[in-house]
Amino acid sequence: MENKGKRIIAVVGPTASGKTALSIELAKRLDGEIISADSMQIYKGMKIATAKPDMEEMQGIPHHLMDFLDPGTQFSVADYVELANDTAKDIFSRGKQPILCGGTGLYVRSFLENVRFTEEKSDPQLREQLNERYRTEGGEKMLEELKGFDPETAIRLHPSNSKRIVRAFEVYYLTGKTISQAVRESKQKPFPYKIAAVGLRFSDREKLYDRINKRVDIMLEKGLIEEAKEFYSMPIGRTAAAAIGYKELKPYLDGELTLEEAVEKLKAATRHYAKRQLTWFRRDEYIRWIDADMTDDIIAEALRILENN
Repeated sequence: MENKGKRIIAVVGPTASGKTALSIELAKRLDGEIISADSMQIYKGMKIATAKPDMEEMQGIPHHLMDFLDPGTQFSVADYVELANDTAKDIFSRGKQPILCGGTGLYVRSFLENVRFTEEKSDPQLREQLNERYRTEGGEKMLEELKGFDPETAIRLHPSNSKRIVRAFEVYYLTGKTISQAVRESKQKPFPYKIAAVGLRFSDREKLYDRINKRVDIMLEKGLIEEAKEFYSMPIGRTAAAAIGYKELKPYLDGELTLEEAVEKLKAATRHYAKRQLTWFRRDEYIRWIDADMTDDIIAEALRILENN
């Protein structure tokens, strides 16, 4: 079997936890190349807001699936999984070690669990009708209805998650299958490689939040406001528009908030995002965690984990 013995290394965790630095150090030691698993770093520009590593930070390590799409382009998790698989094959073909690095849990899990997406059926008219229902009835009422035919999905969704609630209805109406059934069917083939995943977290959550707050301050010093102005001056797709770092500053750009108020909202939104990331990754049993605030040598600990997996 051509993939026998090959493994994908993954470095995951919340924003500002040190994933990028760790993945680069591992790549230097293991002759690796990095596959980004960040749903915003795929877009051109957006460098400061998405904390893209610059050439100096990359230290000569090739980075893939980063900075290759215009912000107006739609991009799905199915697109990501296809490209990540192709990229991993290419890296292996050159005798290098693929290292997946990022905090977009859906990208990481879909790739490592070998989710195979069938051609997605969609109906723009039906979707607009469902969106209108969401606007008029609200998420809680639609979730109650969803429980009637797909309780497995309904229990995982928050009433404010309009996109996934609407999609659950749309898939069921168009295919007769629930989202949870479609997901199970998509995982019937095992992942062709071994997995060795390292996660970074903080035993003291306040230390992570302090890192996030300081990172936002540094982003502002680097020119985040100017980058946000440029971002809103060009066509933006729905996916890119969700990037944390711009939408929180827009009220300031529009004269609706002071800079201090907007920055505080940005810091709070980033902290909440980190909390959601930790909750998401906690369910993945293949991740071996390192408490970054309790570990003297994170690189040595990561290498030890990889040697034993």
